[in-house]
Amino acid sequence: MGVRESQPNDEGLKQQAREWFERGDHDIETAQLLHEERGHTDSIAYHIQQAVENYLKGHLVLKREKPPRIHELDTLLNIASGFEAELYEPFIELSERTTRYYPGPPTIYDREEIEADLALAWKLVLEIRGRAT
Repeated sequence: MGVRESQPNDEGLKQQAREWFERGDHDIETAQLLHEERGHTDSIAYHIQQAVENYLKGHLVLKREKPPRIHELDTLLNIASGFEAELYEPFIELSERTTRYYPGPPTIYDREEIEADLALAWKLVLEIRGRAT
């Protein structure tokens, strides 16, 4: 007989999702603080990307989908869209833009672009939070 992998129960899934969301909260709040203090745009961008990634992965966990070990937000969004397309459709462009924010060489991004992406990231975070409770 083979070893059967145990599936987490609903409370276990909720706990895993809460952990993803907590990481996402740290990132979105850090991005907001850096933005308000006129911090380096590449650091703000990185935390925006991480917040969106963590929230998408947490949402996948709640849908009983194991999040892939990737950082491409458009791919994560595509997977999540299979569960709730209407939730994710407004964020397609955000996911495509913010995937490039994952760490690379130091880059100066346009502050207005970063501000717009931060606002959209907050909107996505709040939308997922509202559906997760």
